[in-house]
Amino acid sequence: MDTQTSTKPAIGRYIDIRSDWGFKHIFSGAVPSKDILIQFIDDLLGGKGRIRDLTYGPTEHLGETAEQKKVIFDLRCTTDDGAEVIVEMQRMDHENLRERMVFSTSRLISNQYPKGAKYWDFQLPEVIFIGVLEFRLDDDRREHYLKHIKLVEGHTGEIFYDKLSFILLELPNFAKDEAEIESDVDRWFWLLNNLSRANKVPTFMDRRVFPQVFQISEVSRLTKEERMAYEASLQDRWVWDNAISLAERKAATKAAKEADQLATSRERAKAEKLLAKERTKAKQERTKAEQDKIQSAKSLKATGALSDKQIAESLKLPLDVVKKL
Repeated sequence: MDTQTSTKPAIGRYIDIRSDWGFKHIFSGAVPSKDILIQFIDDLLGGKGRIRDLTYGPTEHLGETAEQKKVIFDLRCTTDDGAEVIVEMQRMDHENLRERMVFSTSRLISNQYPKGAKYWDFQLPEVIFIGVLEFRLDDDRREHYLKHIKLVEGHTGEIFYDKLSFILLELPNFAKDEAEIESDVDRWFWLLNNLSRANKVPTFMDRRVFPQVFQISEVSRLTKEERMAYEASLQDRWVWDNAISLAERKAATKAAKEADQLATSRERAKAEKLLAKERTKAKQERTKAEQDKIQSAKSLKATGALSDKQIAESLKLPLDVVKKL
């Protein structure tokens, strides 16, 4: 990803689908959102019309005990054939991203065990994790923008278990121009990368559910409350990108560069101190960003235009925190 400081977001004709509020508005907020989400998931699964309906599920998934970590999803739904689907938008890479994806799906799977069951005389549902990534998992491998990951046997490559899938959309790897758009999957990638910059519905997008996406994404159609929530989400994105992403990447780059230049054990120890210092600075930036989000929540709450739930979703804050403000 680029390490430049992002500019303050401008508001165009269509909402930014990659903002927290915009993502949920399009896929789970407006009236036609269910049809849009069905088509999105079905296209990623091969576009064979497998999914005819779905039911939205809770985005907070509690552990079995108070000590177990709570899992929060961006979107969760159950298809008409029983598959559990998690959809997550990830802005930036972090060290334990893969662990988080596995943990999220594992928690969902473990809670499917029927209470009181004594033997394995039941079938687990299929679990599908869809990750929309605004970064490359591997900066040196840019040839694939859509990845399907399953549990396979190491020697033969044969699928060991076919009811756990990770579908990852690496948005920066999609480099096709409009003339190269061939499939509906390509159209989804183009939409995710370009919706907020469009000023009309392109000819190649005038099919199936895509015109619906443009229709419900028009900023002029938003209510006053929706507009406020959207702008708060954009502000949150801007603050996050500048105060956290840039700080952490600069810290990591600077520390790694210094570490590479130092050879002796004494110099390595010095580099480790430097790394700890830079991490502390990044943590301070993260704390400041969180404080800014709290202040934004207080300001929105003072207007009385949005509910606590709307404010929490817009700024990605826990609902209980917003209620206490």
